[in-house]
Amino acid sequence: MPIKTDSTLTAQKLVPAINRLFDLSAERILSIERTWNPAQGTPVFTVKGKYTTRGWTEWTQGFQFGSTLLQFEATGEKRFREIGRSKTVQLMATHVSHVGVHDHGFNNISTYGNWLRLIREGRIPFNEREKDFCELALKVSGAVQAARWSTTADGTGYIYSFNGAHSLFIDTMRSLRSLAVAHQLGHVLMGERDRKISLLRRLIEHAATTAKHNVYYGEGRDAYDVRGRTAHESIFNTNDGSYRCPSSQQGYSPFSTWTRGLAWAILGFAEQLEFFQTITDGEVRSCARDGAGKVARSSTIAANEFHGALTNAASIRAMLLHAAMATADFYMEHACTDGVPMWDTGAPNLHRLGNYQNKAADPFNAWEPVDSSAAAIAAQGLIRLGNYLQPRGGRNRGARYRQAGLTTARTLFGEPYLSTSPKHQGLLLHSVYHRPNGWDYIAPRQRVPNGESSMWGDYHARELALLLLREARRDPYLTFFDSGVTSRPKR
Repeated sequence: MPIKTDSTLTAQKLVPAINRLFDLSAERILSIERTWNPAQGTPVFTVKGKYTTRGWTEWTQGFQFGSTLLQFEATGEKRFREIGRSKTVQLMATHVSHVGVHDHGFNNISTYGNWLRLIREGRIPFNEREKDFCELALKVSGAVQAARWSTTADGTGYIYSFNGAHSLFIDTMRSLRSLAVAHQLGHVLMGERDRKISLLRRLIEHAATTAKHNVYYGEGRDAYDVRGRTAHESIFNTNDGSYRCPSSQQGYSPFSTWTRGLAWAILGFAEQLEFFQTITDGEVRSCARDGAGKVARSSTIAANEFHGALTNAASIRAMLLHAAMATADFYMEHACTDGVPMWDTGAPNLHRLGNYQNKAADPFNAWEPVDSSAAAIAAQGLIRLGNYLQPRGGRNRGARYRQAGLTTARTLFGEPYLSTSPKHQGLLLHSVYHRPNGWDYIAPRQRVPNGESSMWGDYHARELALLLLREARRDPYLTFFDSGVTSRPKR
């Protein structure tokens, strides 16, 4: 049963819940600021209501300080602006030059990106040096991210994950924002012999490779090919770039769908659809050329067909839309009626829950955890996809996605998902980090993780709330890039 959408729900109707969320958010940010020692690393998720760290990669610090900038934007309280700016200067530089991760879009767009956007919108007093500082950080970040590159057998490629050159993560669809912003700022990646490598080209190729290998379309690719499901990871042979198999780091199996990965896909593809409204055919043609001004060529027929198929902005948007709609439809069909999913669609004890999809999610069930962070990410993606489709001849389908996103947002902005206890440092409860590794805290008398928060879940709850608050206020439409849009999308 799909999400039970409320067709009457609007952003305006959610404003009281959003205001309450940001009231609680202020307390959580200040509590972490008072108690957290940066020498301990980055706060990742809560244990017994207190934020703790977990060494894997430092991918959540941008969410910590980005949250303070979102809080300032929502409330106008200048102390949060100053926390965000000062901590970005003090602690985020290493993330800009970090060559070992695929997380630049998470860490640096959330901090330097939000900071620059606030400067451009006049919400932070204009300062030329601050603007230049943020722009330089974003240019370098985009280039460093794009340099983490593996080439596939068809002559294209992908940004590889922290697992190594063989590994393509679905998560990285949202990290493509770093390449998009750096390209928009006029930057390129400089390679051997001063070759200029287009960040836009790498963005396009990564998105296309992800859409081809990490998203399924029900076309008989393998025995588990269900339209819209995603593989967390795709594995490639680095000797010849050939695709080998799906895999999963945080999901139950390569042949089930880890729902946070699915959510990254929905939001990542939807945001790139918005971004490619700003890209001209001339830019697409230009980025297909190498540093010497020659048309990039490949010895394989497949590569030539690939490059030929993505020679204009419309063809790229069609590819992005195909993947966005497939993943959104799958999410809506497999989440519970209130929009919250279980952590994985193939989790081993789901059969013990009966017809769990025919009712609201129960985070306190005895068998498998839900993942509210996946819901927060997916809800934003559904709303953006709906906003994109409605003025482009997809009114009914766009409304369906948009209302599903609003319905999910309403669920998350209230109990039992919104954290109301002053003793809890998290904002969005019932988030799951790494179920296979057993990293999530299980409370006494509980059999599965629940009641805890994550830094990415809290950030995306705030970002979702801000997107809707800006719409209700009739502020400019919220994008990660400089869209030039001065009013909310027409529907």
